[in-house]
Amino acid sequence: MRSMGRKPQSSQRSQRKTSSAFSAFSAVAFSAFSAFSAASAQPPPSARAAAPIDLTGYWVSIVTEDWRYRMMTPRKGDYASVPLNAAARKAADGWDPAKDAASGNACRSYGVGNIMRVAGRVHITWQDEDTLKVESDAGTQTRLLRFADPAPSPSGDNGWQGYSVARWQLAGPQRRGGPGRGRGATPPRGGSLKVVTTKMKAGYLRKNGVPYSEKAIVTEYFDRHTEPNGDQWFTVTTVVEDPTYLDEPFITSSHFKKEPDGAKWHPTACRAE
Repeated sequence: MRSMGRKPQSSQRSQRKTSSAFSAFSAVAFSAFSAFSAASAQPPPSARAAAPIDLTGYWVSIVTEDWRYRMMTPRKGDYASVPLNAAARKAADGWDPAKDAASGNACRSYGVGNIMRVAGRVHITWQDEDTLKVESDAGTQTRLLRFADPAPSPSGDNGWQGYSVARWQLAGPQRRGGPGRGRGATPPRGGSLKVVTTKMKAGYLRKNGVPYSEKAIVTEYFDRHTEPNGDQWFTVTTVVEDPTYLDEPFITSSHFKKEPDGAKWHPTACRAE
């Protein structure tokens, strides 16, 4: 008869090995989970730290199209290529620059719907870690592009430049949770900037009174590139949607070349004509 007492030593050794292996696995799993939890707990990078492109510096607009609309004031009633409805054409046909100047509205063509089309220079800097500041010497205008999770935007209009919410659009597939967690993360390579602006004062799409209303939505896409000779450029594609005056979105592209410094920066006041 086989004894029912102590288990064989080989069985005990096997159990000890299994227990040790399980303990080691548990320790590794706990360490990995702790590291993941610590990484997840880190705050996301600021917009400045996460920027896939650098738009800061002084830039000059290079006018290669729509010369007669951008480099001079077109005649009243010249609104070719803008998808205006009947109400907009009537408003444009009644344009009166002297009245605009007298009523304090000389800056109507320098609002967010047209400012990037105005020939001149822009100066882009970081106002803080989550706000880009875009200054235009033409009309002495300032835009604030806010990356932080927006609180409800202020009621009413927010001046000629409206209220702008910005987001980086990153090139290629991104890991869940966004690019590079943590303040020290390496910024991603490649991408563009998307800006959506609302709550602006009504203004002009062109100098000669072609209107957009305070209900317009202006969406912009900023893309940066470098030429083989080292010249640096950005292109901004602007989409204006307006239920009051436009039958369909009005889309333009404007090009800017980087300058070495602000030696040619020359702010000027708005002109109504």
